[in-house]
Amino acid sequence: MKDKIEIVYSEPAEYFPKNLREKYKLGEFAESEELKKIKAVMLGHAVGDALGVPVEFCSRAELDETPVIDMMGWGSYPVPEGCWSDDTSMALATLDSLKKGSIDYEDIMQNFVAWCTEDKYTPTGEMFDIGRTCLSAIRSYMKDDKPALECGLEDEHSNGNGSLMRIHPMALYLFLKGMTGEKGIEIIHNTSALTHAHPRAKIACGIYSLILWKLLKRPYKASVLDGMRLARRIYGGCKMFSTSKDYLLYDKFLMKRIGGIYRHWEDDDPREVMREEIKSTGYVVDTLEAAVWCLLTTNSYKECVLKAVNLGEDTDTVAAVAGGLAGALYGLDSIPEEWLNTLKKREYIEEMCEEACLTWKNVI
Repeated sequence: MKDKIEIVYSEPAEYFPKNLREKYKLGEFAESEELKKIKAVMLGHAVGDALGVPVEFCSRAELDETPVIDMMGWGSYPVPEGCWSDDTSMALATLDSLKKGSIDYEDIMQNFVAWCTEDKYTPTGEMFDIGRTCLSAIRSYMKDDKPALECGLEDEHSNGNGSLMRIHPMALYLFLKGMTGEKGIEIIHNTSALTHAHPRAKIACGIYSLILWKLLKRPYKASVLDGMRLARRIYGGCKMFSTSKDYLLYDKFLMKRIGGIYRHWEDDDPREVMREEIKSTGYVVDTLEAAVWCLLTTNSYKECVLKAVNLGEDTDTVAAVAGGLAGALYGLDSIPEEWLNTLKKREYIEEMCEEACLTWKNVI
């Protein structure tokens, strides 16, 4: 009997045809860690959005009776399964500007206009969803010729989740550029102010970004708490906020709500935050709290986004925000492949992520 010969390949990717290496991202086609992080957040957000679209506005009781367990279509909107809403459209409009390698608020607003007037950045070639505050800000830019940073609404009643749902591309850009301190938070606030300029909406985007940055750096649940602690230090201690009304609003409306989750994960106060205490409306505080709660009370990407969708009401945005965070925590491979395959224009989103990553890494 002949001895078995063991063959060891030092570079196994070289033994596959180029088309297969490219398809399965082997060897020289392997994706960088930076690109994987960008895709995990962008696709994690888009998939959560698409899961929630068919049941947007459904009550929690209705979804308790018939919960969402997979991609669906033809529900709240006349669109097929895998379609995402304004959440992802506005995020892609932002990413399309940022992939040029710099921050240009006017260019971002022009992309929002193209979305509204030309149906750009949509899954079907037709816009089917837009929030009141976003529409008002975009109209101000189009018709009143206002500078981009003066278009956002500042009143108390303009605290929907329309800037929170699209803030992640800017947060990703700042993360790859190493701008995750006070300067980065100022840019996040400006990006929110394109449509939502009230301090509460801006600070909600700031808290989200701080949590996301911590997760991207260290993908553990404890990083969520690190992000919350950092938010307390930044908004409570730095000159930019500590002497302004912003911090008072933050303390009153945000930290006391998000703080319920925060205390739940502290050793000195193990009180459980119950589902009945979590609201899933379009109010920015409700959305942020619900998304973080879903992330902290589940153990996988799939479990997190399904829990978010089945809270009811603003299902697409809560699941999108939770999905972006869950993508950062669990990674790109955690997103079910069958959902990614169902997602409309998946290749378009991935190509934009690839272009952005390449530019961001090469532009100092």
